[in-house]
Amino acid sequence: MDLSITRADHGEQTVVHLGGEIDVYTAPVVREKLDEQIQAGRTNLVVDLTDVTFLDSTGLGVLVGRLKLTRTRGGLMRLVGRDDRVLKVFAITGLDKVFEIHPDLEAALAAGRAGAGAGATGAGEGS
Repeated sequence: MDLSITRADHGEQTVVHLGGEIDVYTAPVVREKLDEQIQAGRTNLVVDLTDVTFLDSTGLGVLVGRLKLTRTRGGLMRLVGRDDRVLKVFAITGLDKVFEIHPDLEAALAAGRAGAGAGATGAGEGS
């Protein structure tokens, strides 16, 4: 299984850093780890996809589900990503309009501190 998951708290925000492949085999582990954070009341999440090398529809479904879950609990979930292959999955599916996607962790954390949630950056370039 090519997957790494770490967590770090940054004030009121929790960063979950994912690395490797998020596919049909690893997506259940990602779901479980994100659900643990949400169940513990950490609903201001930044999911860092910087080191994700592959994301399939199963992984995308997990992220959509966790986004809905955080929102129903009054929280936010922002993404960090730079890999063109990963960002293309969001663009092709139109989910780059649903998720707030930032080019780096600092930008995502700053947006969380500012209470921003309106615009996504980094993923909407071309379709």
